[in-house]
Amino acid sequence: MCGIAGLWSASRPEAGLEATACAMRDRLRYRGPDDAGVWCDSEAGVAIGQRRLSIIDLSPLGRQPMASADGRYVLVYNGEIYNYRDVARELEGQGVRFRGTSDTEVLVEALARFGVEPTLERVAGMFAFAAWDRAERRLVLARDRLGIKPLYYAFWHGALLFGSELKALEAFPGFAPELDRDALTLYLRHCYIPAPHTVWRGVRKLAPGHLLECAAPDRPAEPRAWWSAKGAALRSKADPFRGTAEEAVDELERVLSRVVGEHMISDVPLGAFLSGGIDSSTVVALMQAQSARPVKTFTIGFQEDAFDEASHARRVAAHLGTEHTELYLRSKDAEAVIPDLPEFWDEPFADSSQIPTYLVSRLARGSVTVSLSGDGGDELFGGYTRYLDTLASWERFCRGPAAARALLAGAMRALPAPLVDAAGGAIWRARGRTRPFPPSEALRLRAAIIGQPSIDAFYRSTVSYWQAPESVVLGAHEPATLVGDERLSAEFPDPLERMMLVDSVTYLPDDILTKVDRASMAVSLEARVPLLDHRVFEFAWRLPIGVRVRAGSAKWPLRELLARHVPRALFERPKQGFGVPIVEWLRGPLRDWCEALLAEDRLRREGVFDARRVREAWTRYLEGWPLDANLWVILMFQAWWERRSAGARR
Repeated sequence: MCGIAGLWSASRPEAGLEATACAMRDRLRYRGPDDAGVWCDSEAGVAIGQRRLSIIDLSPLGRQPMASADGRYVLVYNGEIYNYRDVARELEGQGVRFRGTSDTEVLVEALARFGVEPTLERVAGMFAFAAWDRAERRLVLARDRLGIKPLYYAFWHGALLFGSELKALEAFPGFAPELDRDALTLYLRHCYIPAPHTVWRGVRKLAPGHLLECAAPDRPAEPRAWWSAKGAALRSKADPFRGTAEEAVDELERVLSRVVGEHMISDVPLGAFLSGGIDSSTVVALMQAQSARPVKTFTIGFQEDAFDEASHARRVAAHLGTEHTELYLRSKDAEAVIPDLPEFWDEPFADSSQIPTYLVSRLARGSVTVSLSGDGGDELFGGYTRYLDTLASWERFCRGPAAARALLAGAMRALPAPLVDAAGGAIWRARGRTRPFPPSEALRLRAAIIGQPSIDAFYRSTVSYWQAPESVVLGAHEPATLVGDERLSAEFPDPLERMMLVDSVTYLPDDILTKVDRASMAVSLEARVPLLDHRVFEFAWRLPIGVRVRAGSAKWPLRELLARHVPRALFERPKQGFGVPIVEWLRGPLRDWCEALLAEDRLRREGVFDARRVREAWTRYLEGWPLDANLWVILMFQAWWERRSAGARR
């Protein structure tokens, strides 16, 4: 695990080449505090560097950049190849002799012996790498199948720059790209910026399962897919699992046990995050089943009961016999990390569960260097409550023709809000009830459902923080993404499968995995996600949707697998997200911070957002409307923009 960075600039002098690569590399010091290396080819104008977090083969034989034995490839690499021993045996059968025991050496020798794409097809793991091909004078960038590890790049004034995070590119002299306002509309809609977009115009994320082969730094190349979640899902569906539902659980346990065992390979202390939910409990149960000593597990708790999962985790840990560590936090402990968030996520990011994820990573780093996580189960096995809620709402409100529903929705939106609130409030008071927000808002939400042309469009609305981000970001046009794309229905006719697939290629890599990577790397901790090994992904998609979500029970195969190790009473409960009481904080202890970032004169001076719309949302928020939690998205951009404008650096 590490941070990588580099450049290819044929016009840069030799001395400046190495110094620049080192500056870019060292902006990622926290990703790899154990060692640092750089390699230059001054004639070609290439320099690549790495910061190392030593995990496998701690000796100098595991150092990077690393050259293949034949001298053709020089590699910098971030991640882990979990089946590297299998690949090493294949290479040894062809006469390759290894100097050390690192997966890095296996990867670079595989590139030299098999070539780039055949190597990518062989390896299982999380990775982002840059390889300089000295024979063909080309630079190859590649990213793992599901986007567990990040990689950014830019063609900038005749140079190709790359790095694990944006801050590495920003260390390049004269690097000053413009804000990408179009990408900001996607950020306001989703709370993250989906690949290949970034906050900077002309800077890109390499998408999951893609590679970029560049033959000259001044001739921008286009990345291409070497693997895709959509293609893998279609191939798996074409070869469905033909056993019984119970046999499917047997096979899932076999596949996942093997994958978890590979993810436990480490030359440094290893543990796991444990929330007490189905996904993390399954991972820990399979770890403990293969470990001769208690697995180290970690969880954090909050004093607010609605956000506290620590008691659930404690009971699961006690049953499995893990060495469990928990830390209860007060709200102010979590609030204290908020000023640092824009530095850890060096482009705007607003999933508030980033806060507890960072805190549990910091807790784990006190004891281990590697921690396994349960992320991925919801996307693979239909675990999010929004999936079934979307299906139920669509069935309930949207049976009629689209044109008729659009007219009805328009009529509902046209009703004066004061009239609706007065009438609706009187009805609810007569029933002895109170509403959490005005009746007019409830009517608006109902109209939003009824007026959608398809369930795909409705799901896009469901996962949106701002419904019309173009009206908030000044001078912007929202790019199309896979979210809400109705064309998927031709190949995936089941709407539940479409929602799961869309999340697997957007929300999963760009929100969940980005959150886990930045939070863990900020404290020099390697986080591994065995449920997102591509072999687990492909097996999950071989299962009929009626097995993955059975009789209204989401994640049925995982539940049945876990029940073989943990009593159902310890995990069968309503799903609880990994969150913090952000709503209460913004109106309470963080209010002054919010007021400063959302000051009307400041918003007008900066000219990024429509000040009137933002201030209206803030006013509604202060009045108690819970649905304006989308203000956190604006606040995290403002905090990021303030930090960058001030020139703050780690």
